[in-house]
Amino acid sequence: MLKLFRFLVPPLFIGLGIAFVVIWLSPNLRSAVLPNIKVPNPYSTKHMSFADAVEKAAPAVVTIFSEGISSVPRFKRANTTQELGSGVIMSSDGYILTNYHVVNNADQIMIILTDGRTFNEVQIIGFDTVTDLALLKIDAQHLPVIPVDDAFSPRVGDVVLAIGNPLNLGQTITQGVISATGKKLTPDNSYSSLLQMDAAVNVGNSGGALINSNGTLVGLTSAQFRTRYNIDIQGISFAIPYPLAKEVMEKLKRDGRVIRGYLGFTGNPVDSTGKVITDLYTKIVGLKVNNIDPLGPAWQAGMQNDDIIVRVAGNTVNNPETTLKFIANTQPGTVVEFDAYRDTELLTFKVTVAKLESRMQ
Repeated sequence: MLKLFRFLVPPLFIGLGIAFVVIWLSPNLRSAVLPNIKVPNPYSTKHMSFADAVEKAAPAVVTIFSEGISSVPRFKRANTTQELGSGVIMSSDGYILTNYHVVNNADQIMIILTDGRTFNEVQIIGFDTVTDLALLKIDAQHLPVIPVDDAFSPRVGDVVLAIGNPLNLGQTITQGVISATGKKLTPDNSYSSLLQMDAAVNVGNSGGALINSNGTLVGLTSAQFRTRYNIDIQGISFAIPYPLAKEVMEKLKRDGRVIRGYLGFTGNPVDSTGKVITDLYTKIVGLKVNNIDPLGPAWQAGMQNDDIIVRVAGNTVNNPETTLKFIANTQPGTVVEFDAYRDTELLTFKVTVAKLESRMQ
């Protein structure tokens, strides 16, 4: 056996050596025997680029100038209002969404497209002070439209890009991530649910587009938080979510205004023990009433602070946003049945929905 091994091994190694030398010295033969396997490079010039997303969305973001005209000579004017903002083209025939505060009290509005076209004849279709949205219309066709995806739902941690004209520096892109969803800037405003992010938003960004990494519209940015409170903040900005903006836009196109139901209270989600929920994981079983309007519909129907609403119109309360949206979309004059616990007693209230009166800003 050992003799056989000694007889076979040396020729085998000699043959392998000769084959290696032949293949090495003959490139054509080497490529035929050993195929060229390309190892993908994990890094490229487009690996972390959002250029494609910006290219899709940026042409649909416009600049808006507005001014309140006065008969007083220009050098004496003290109350002339001038606003700089941005807007988003929502349809190819000229419907543009922006923030209401950008065109509030405006006698003259000018819209400039990214291709340089200027429109001085701008129609205000309607506005909604609650969500700070306004719908404008220009006489144009075949305009670039912002990409939208009704199925997209933003999540905390999503990368977003803000497109606008801050400080009139020209169209500018800033990047950030979504920090929170469902934010409310004031406790009494249950009808405006905002996205919080850390993308830079300055004066002139208001009404501009917030897009995701695919170039799809996520919301409309607003610089009102910074200007209203006159504070120097970093890493905190807000945007109106696209689904809410779309809902308001459709109502403005149809009716020229937004009509909301009003019950006269706010509420906090609670768990099965009646404790107010402060996290995102605990199961919601009801809505605890607070800040009840002493002359509002809920109070007139017998509701009190600390009542825990568990059913609205026969539907279980497991999502406060859905419940508040249902109330807002209910026509004034409609009678809605509420089941609520007061201590351990289950009570039923029949509340006539009133009209929410918008406050002019």
